[in-house]
Amino acid sequence: MYPPELVKPMREDLTAVGFEELHTVEAVDTALAKEGTTLVVVNSVCGCAARNARPGAAMSLDNDKKPDNLVTVFAGVDREATDKARSYMIPFPPSSPSMALFKDGQLVHMLERHHIEGRPAEMIAENLRDAYNENC
Repeated sequence: MYPPELVKPMREDLTAVGFEELHTVEAVDTALAKEGTTLVVVNSVCGCAARNARPGAAMSLDNDKKPDNLVTVFAGVDREATDKARSYMIPFPPSSPSMALFKDGQLVHMLERHHIEGRPAEMIAENLRDAYNENC
């Protein structure tokens, strides 16, 4: 587990642009039971989350179509909530960071760590925008 003061700015990268933090299994279940589209970002402390994932997720929201709901769990911090979110992402293996778009509770688009690491935030944002345009 990481100290709260360490992850606070990393959490704020997403909450500042409208993401809701999910800290419990129940909160994850409630968020993914909603009708419409939901983007789930599995946040982490790694460099690719700071350099690519969080900025890419934020940039992706500059689009005509976007998810109805924006939520995030933090790997290594909110263990149970993260495990529950990942259970909805099966058959994809757990990875951090990662991003999943759900439509009416069904997984429709997935970005795993290997899709994020080493790619610029702009490319990640473009990938997400394409998914929004198709599903939102």
